[in-house]
Amino acid sequence: MIVILGLVILIAAVVVGLTGVLTNSASGHELTGGFSVFGHQMTGSTGTLFLYGIIVGAAALLGLILLLTGIRGRAPHRGSVSRRGLKQSRRETASAGRGRDDLVGQREPFRADNANARGNDSPPGDRTPAPDDGRRSKLHLFGHRAER
Repeated sequence: MIVILGLVILIAAVVVGLTGVLTNSASGHELTGGFSVFGHQMTGSTGTLFLYGIIVGAAALLGLILLLTGIRGRAPHRGSVSRRGLKQSRRETASAGRGRDDLVGQREPFRADNANARGNDSPPGDRTPAPDDGRRSKLHLFGHRAER
C-alpha cells in the first residue's frame, strides 16, 4: 500500500514539474534580470529557474535517501550483535549457575561428615544458628557469605 501511494505521489510530482517548466518557458516568461549561482550568471525563463529548482531538490532527496539507507543498514547489524551478545551472556550465566549448584551439592556431604566427626549427631537443620555478631548474611554466587 505504501509503495502504491509513493508511486502516485511521484507521478503527480513529475506532472506538476513538467507542467511548470513547459508553461513558463515562452518568451513572455523571460527573467528580467539574471540570477547568480556561486558567482555564475544564469539567464533564461521562469520555467528554466523552476527546472533548476527541481534538479536541486532531486539531488537533495537522493542524498537524504542515501543517508537514511546507510543509517538503516547499520542498525540491524548492531541489533544482531547485541542479540548474539545477550545469548552468549545467558549461556554463561546458566553455566555458572550449574557450576554453583554442583559445588553446593558437593559441599553438603562434607559438612555432614564434619558435623558427625565433631560429635554432633543431629542433622544440620536441627542446630540453632550461631549469633552473627551484628553481621547479616548475603546470598553469594557460591553460597552464603557474611557481610559487615
